[in-house]
Amino acid sequence: MNRLLKFYHELGSPPSFYRITSHWLKPMLILAIIFTLYGLIDGLFFAPEDYQQGDSYRIIFVHVPAAWMSMFIYAIVGISGIMAFVWRMKVAEAVMMASVPIGAIFTTITLLTGMLWGKPMWGTYWDWDARMTSELILLFLYIGVMGIYSAYDEDPRKAARLAALVAIIGLINLPIIRYSVYWWTSIHQGSSVSLMGESGIKDWAMLRPLLVMALATKFYYIHSMLCRAQSHLLKTEQDKNWVKLALTGERKDKTQGGNL
Repeated sequence: MNRLLKFYHELGSPPSFYRITSHWLKPMLILAIIFTLYGLIDGLFFAPEDYQQGDSYRIIFVHVPAAWMSMFIYAIVGISGIMAFVWRMKVAEAVMMASVPIGAIFTTITLLTGMLWGKPMWGTYWDWDARMTSELILLFLYIGVMGIYSAYDEDPRKAARLAALVAIIGLINLPIIRYSVYWWTSIHQGSSVSLMGESGIKDWAMLRPLLVMALATKFYYIHSMLCRAQSHLLKTEQDKNWVKLALTGERKDKTQGGNL
């Protein structure tokens, strides 16, 4: 327990966060690439054809993991926003703002792939269904957080607090997205995978690539978020000594690597 608390406090310090997470970047990227390639190849070429939807169902190997990530990342944004707003943690601000554009990308992918899936399945690209509408609102929330932060970019600390407030308020949309298909009449199907109950996908050959792609998106998010968070800290802490030391060390490493 003491080690976990010590590790938590270390990650809360910008210099320690930068130093520790620098070791995670390459492994996360490698895992993301490996899992993505395996998941896509397995899902697109080896998973069996669905008896109702045919091959068009294969879009779920992108759509469903992207939808999961759109909500998962916003939860991270909201939690980081609470930490940034209440305790004014610089690392929390960095994680929040680093996560927002990634979440917006995954939400956009969710909406676009859902539209492509909806046309052959439901006969329309878009319907003001509760699940689709709440997912669209999620995209607007991501854009809103980015917009608020950009509007006050001359004062990053104030910008982060205002953006955090918007992110916190937006957390109410997550349970609406999750349970919308049960609370309202919906053309959208229920959950494909359930940890607590019976899953909609029972064939392991179909479930396997879906779970692999879910892991791939997690690894990609960690890599991309850490890169963006590090850049955010370098920019907002540029006058601090640790930034100069970190950049000097990176230049030395590149120089020594080039001389080998």
